[in-house]
Amino acid sequence: MMNALESTSTRPYLIRALYEWCVDNGLTPYIAVLADDAVRVPREYVQNGEIVLNISTEATSALKLGNEFVEFKARFAGVAREIMVPINNIIAIYARESGQGMAFPVGVPAVAEGSAESADATSADQGDDSVIGSPGPIQLVPRGAVGNDDAPVDPPPQPKRRRPALKVVK
Repeated sequence: MMNALESTSTRPYLIRALYEWCVDNGLTPYIAVLADDAVRVPREYVQNGEIVLNISTEATSALKLGNEFVEFKARFAGVAREIMVPINNIIAIYARESGQGMAFPVGVPAVAEGSAESADATSADQGDDSVIGSPGPIQLVPRGAVGNDDAPVDPPPQPKRRRPALKVVK
């Protein structure tokens, strides 16, 4: 029998579930990705070490949401590219239209064995939230909302929907 420490990560299952929820509700699924050396993405679109990718069926082909990688083909400025993102590099998955989704903790980089002082320095620099398993609160912030970190950010407005009306035709 497998215990909790030996079980597989829930992250790929949650990503697949939220992707399906977006598709079922007519929303556009986006993933925010930590763009390090492990990902295969167009580097010219990486900003501040991150890239946001549209993974809708209209924007991708051959999409595979696996347990280890998210892989697909997409066009960037008309040029076809093969994209490969390790599951652990996915920071969030959310619906473009509503911002609803889920953010994931970013893993703490591995520290070489025998370098306890560098581990202590990493912990000191990152504070108490650097402990794996207690990432602290995570919140998605819409682009352009950067400014005063203490100010609350309003969610994007929902599109107004008109009530359907019947028209009498004689």
